[in-house]
Amino acid sequence: MSEPPLPREVSRAFEAFPPLVRRRLLDVRKLIFATAKAHDDVGPLTETLKWGEPSYLTEKSGSGSTIRLGRVKDSETHAAVLFNCKTTLIEAFRERFPDAFEYRQNRALLLPVAGTLAKQPLAVCLSLALTYHLDRRGRR
Repeated sequence: MSEPPLPREVSRAFEAFPPLVRRRLLDVRKLIFATAKAHDDVGPLTETLKWGEPSYLTEKSGSGSTIRLGRVKDSETHAAVLFNCKTTLIEAFRERFPDAFEYRQNRALLLPVAGTLAKQPLAVCLSLALTYHLDRRGRR
């Protein structure tokens, strides 16, 4: 099973991104759904907009923290995968993958729009976000 069709409002948000940013973020979207599918505890994702950006929530299971897709302001060279700044996610990503990504404070990891997507480390980061509350409750 591949990722579900884009909801209309989310599709509009993707269309608003510059072409290279959009392409990179659509690749990340595919990886989010594939990563969620690999975890039985995550369940179905809710795909919606938060702050006008495509967002992925584990509403039904409550297993994870929201993942949001966006861009670096005034840059067409990087896409951003954003996380709740009140979590320890970015800190965990930096520990595991200090050189795989560029990080923005405790909120985002930045992905160059050119070149190959670092799928394996990114999938680990997405997995940590999608199971964040399970890990915090000691259920994993």
